[in-house]
Amino acid sequence: MKTIDFSYFIERYIAGEMNESEKLWFQKELEGNEKLRKEVTLREKTEDVLKDHDVIQLRHKLFEIERQRAVNARANNPGKHSAFKYAAVIAGFILIGSLAFFNTRNLSNEEIFNKYYKSYEAGSTSRSQQIITNTDYSTAIEYYNIHDYKNAARFFAKVLNDGPGNMGSTMLYGASNFEEKNYPIAEQSFTKVINNNNNLYIEEAHWYLALCYIQTNEQSKAVKQLTLIKNSESIYSKDARKILKRIK
Repeated sequence: MKTIDFSYFIERYIAGEMNESEKLWFQKELEGNEKLRKEVTLREKTEDVLKDHDVIQLRHKLFEIERQRAVNARANNPGKHSAFKYAAVIAGFILIGSLAFFNTRNLSNEEIFNKYYKSYEAGSTSRSQQIITNTDYSTAIEYYNIHDYKNAARFFAKVLNDGPGNMGSTMLYGASNFEEKNYPIAEQSFTKVINNNNNLYIEEAHWYLALCYIQTNEQSKAVKQLTLIKNSESIYSKDARKILKRIK
């Protein structure tokens, strides 16, 4: 009895390309064929990984190459090649190819930002203030903690009017403007914190300055800043190293 090569049909079934009669036939085959069910499950799990358009293209190319190889092999050695052997090989190539693609491909600035960005927390900064008697500062913190960054920036600006050397407020003023996408003002604030060189916020200022450069597509500045972080003992050094490997 001729063995059916299900690879083609598995592909069409998962892709939703079967007509109703084909689908009914294939589902009936699934009911009585445990190996086929396992192969479909494996391929469906693999499919979940392959969300990126470029990897989908890779999957189709690998499938076509392996399908053609299977056809040639059967022509030369009829009866000696299992359809499931080829399906497993294809699945292996797909998984390896997709993992390699995700681990090595460059990321866009938006992808990097979405992957590595976390909002700056005001908690450590506010706790570092020895005595909080400034009403504007307290108001600014309240606005910041409810994510009203526009008003937070407005009140931090008032605080800095009275005490321009307050690095905690300078950091939060920068963070507030960063959230509002006022990147030039945020850059100035983070740079001021870094240049002060005598405060608790230098690591964070370096990190958020790098993110500013990423957001404004200043690639050379971003690379220089991330390299500085990578070579330091900063808590962000590992993330900086990862970004440098993936940045375009």
